[in-house]
Amino acid sequence: MMPRNVVITGTSSGIGRASALALAERGFTVFAGVRKEADGEALRAASAGEIVPLHIDVTDETSIAAAVAQVERATGASGLNGLVNNAGTGSPWPMELIPLEEFRYHLEVNLIGQLAVTQAFLPLVKRARGRIVNVGSEGGRVTLPFLGPITSAKHGLVSVTDALRMELRPWGVQVSIVEPGATRSNAPAKLVENGRRAVAELFSPQDRADYGATFMHVIEKIAAGHQRTGSPPEVIAGAVVRAMTATRPRTRYPVGGHAKLLTRLRRVLPDRAMDALVMKMLNLAEVSTTVGV
Repeated sequence: MMPRNVVITGTSSGIGRASALALAERGFTVFAGVRKEADGEALRAASAGEIVPLHIDVTDETSIAAAVAQVERATGASGLNGLVNNAGTGSPWPMELIPLEEFRYHLEVNLIGQLAVTQAFLPLVKRARGRIVNVGSEGGRVTLPFLGPITSAKHGLVSVTDALRMELRPWGVQVSIVEPGATRSNAPAKLVENGRRAVAELFSPQDRADYGATFMHVIEKIAAGHQRTGSPPEVIAGAVVRAMTATRPRTRYPVGGHAKLLTRLRRVLPDRAMDALVMKMLNLAEVSTTVGV
């Protein structure tokens, strides 16, 4: 068999970790992107040696360049059969209140960082006529209140994926996006933790009066829904494997939770009908605003 090499970012937990293990089980040599050495060693130990820890910070050009050099030394003329962009972060915020520095950071990690990694590894991907799989979210097509900082980047990732898919056709590089719905992982708990910290430390008294109760109600309900009805990360990893191995991979893989239902509703419902459905799902009463009072 020809060597099959793949780089995956954000593999310390959740979808990234499950995808690294799943691809390693199928004979891929997986360069697993981590920021902490301990996470990389734990993943290597769980994979019977088919996983190679790769230190990479998607917001640091020097770190990315060093990761590319390591992979190129290891793969040589074979190149890179796959790149899975999975690294991400997320904190909930009302759009009125989010500090612009915080918003820029979300875009840097969840969108610009994905493109930076893709640009850096593309010569190796082209060498192998490989594939790119971006891990987005149902939030790339459906926006929920207070998750705008996260879903803004996910919407952008859909556009980046579409552009790459068309632009890389001459090199035979296939590009897909996996769009997870609700997923059981530590991410929902982090969402709630980040929301509580923002309310406690960064909201002014007026901000708490305007948004506090509704904000936390929504975040806690979203997190509870992920834990109650979400799919395990291994389900999402299955879609990553299919995108990497199918003879003719699909361009989009909505998977897990209610991803397929929500993305279909987004296509057919008018904006205000979709807004009303989201508000009902979150048990939010209709809010009326009187201008000038």
